[in-house]
Amino acid sequence: MTTQLPLFQTNSEIVYPDSDGQPMADNTIQFRWITVIHYNLAWLFADNNQVFVAGDLLWYPVENHRKLRQAPDVMVVFEVPKGDRGSYQQWKENNIAPQVVFEILSPGNTPKE
Repeated sequence: MTTQLPLFQTNSEIVYPDSDGQPMADNTIQFRWITVIHYNLAWLFADNNQVFVAGDLLWYPVENHRKLRQAPDVMVVFEVPKGDRGSYQQWKENNIAPQVVFEILSPGNTPKE
């Protein structure tokens, strides 16, 4: 008995990975800056349930384009509820992009980053 696989994927079948396989930081100084910025922003907006602060979280800006993604060291999104996410899928968040993004430079950064 054989089973035929569908020739296309529907939106619900597309998997958006939670990891890009890259390390969070290249060195201890970079890691310290990432955690200090994230912690302080989370503290600053602790009383506002409509500010989402995340560190090293994959951001998918466009549905059905899972290779189009970034993992900012820290990002802040206003008008989006706090909460745990495996990745930030912008189309599921009223299409609100992160308004503030931090990328901590390290010797391993490329000009594209």
